Amino acid sequence: MPHSHGLTDAEEEQLHVAKVIQTFKSYAKSSLSANNRRRKDIYTLPLADQEMLKGLGYLQKLDAVDDAIVANAEFLNQIVANPEIFGHNIDSLDIDDVIPETPAEETPEILAVPHSHSDLSHSHGHSHDHSHELGHANPPAFSGKPKRYKPTEFDMDKLRSTIKQFVRDWSGEGKVERDACYGPIKDALLEHYSDIPLEERGNFRVLVPGVGLGRLAFDVASLGFTCQGNEFSHYMLLSSYMMLNKTDEINKYTIYPYIHSFSNAASRNAMLRSVSIPDVLPSALPEGSDFSLVAGDFEEIYGAEGDADTSEPQAGQWDAVLTCFFIDTATYQQAKNIVNYLRIIHRILAPGGVWINLGPLLWHFENNQSNDPSIELDLDEVKALARQIGFELSKEKTIDTSYTSNAQSMLGYMYHAEFWVATKTV
Repeated sequence: MPHSHGLTDAEEEQLHVAKVIQTFKSYAKSSLSANNRRRKDIYTLPLADQEMLKGLGYLQKLDAVDDAIVANAEFLNQIVANPEIFGHNIDSLDIDDVIPETPAEETPEILAVPHSHSDLSHSHGHSHDHSHELGHANPPAFSGKPKRYKPTEFDMDKLRSTIKQFVRDWSGEGKVERDACYGPIKDALLEHYSDIPLEERGNFRVLVPGVGLGRLAFDVASLGFTCQGNEFSHYMLLSSYMMLNKTDEINKYTIYPYIHSFSNAASRNAMLRSVSIPDVLPSALPEGSDFSLVAGDFEEIYGAEGDADTSEPQAGQWDAVLTCFFIDTATYQQAKNIVNYLRIIHRILAPGGVWINLGPLLWHFENNQSNDPSIELDLDEVKALARQIGFELSKEKTIDTSYTSNAQSMLGYMYHAEFWVATKTV
């Protein structure tokens, strides 16, 4: 579908991927500039005040933050050094400077296939932020000499959120959050299939939409189930590809996730502390494990046009769907909404299949600036909708949990996340 500026959806997608990659590459310059602003601000103060701050070692702290930024940049540059997940290298592009050469595919493509433990294919990753990116596997090439894209502050904020997502999914420090969020989901899955011998779990297919950096899907595959994750965000796709496919030792990387804000920092050490990732070896799945990740929009890949298109190849193909901090990400594109999310989950489940959910209702497109429609239900309405669509809810409870929080910060957000196990009844 061509747009007003002459680019198709897939051509726009290539530009978007290029901008994401350029955001990774621009991290050091942007972050060092922000830190240098603090340095300059000191010299706007009276001389006596400057000396007091210097006596506290404030300038030395800024120097240490510079060093941490450089270390983060080295890690981020490795992620985008060879973005082979998208089939080729993508240069920095500017939408005003490119001319499409070839027509584009409009169908989202699967970037990964089920693999053995020695062939980690990849593609929730769900960052709990307020935007999404549509994934096409092989966008067309462009001609023309591009200008370098300058990432916005919004772009950089998404990248900083991705760094914190590494802590949540792949560090020892993130275990507290994982135990709170992923633990109940995995326990419920095991309980639901408690009568299935371990050696037969591979016959049961589990889907994790909004898989983020892939840890929940990895954990489910480690339990012996056939598991597929689905992710939309290119920040997550690029990052999880490296983590799952290019990481060959525990604690291979060191990052500094808490240096980007000086607010509510309890101490210098708390802000500057490093985190090692990963805490497990991503390739250490049991022999014969079936684990894959797919890039693209959940509704486009697993959904179907119309209300009951049972010819959709995904219909009835999944034994379990696990959603963690996901259902409130329902997008406004093509009038998609929470109704369609739940309808698709119901449709793709096999008879008697189970949907296990945990998360809040932080509607991601509420009060959006582009006047796109956004459907925002309260919890009672979501549950009533699920029952109306054909689910029987059980084991309902509230679980208090944070999301990519800094445990040593003076400020923390706590979600009263809702948990339930829903069985497909009709």
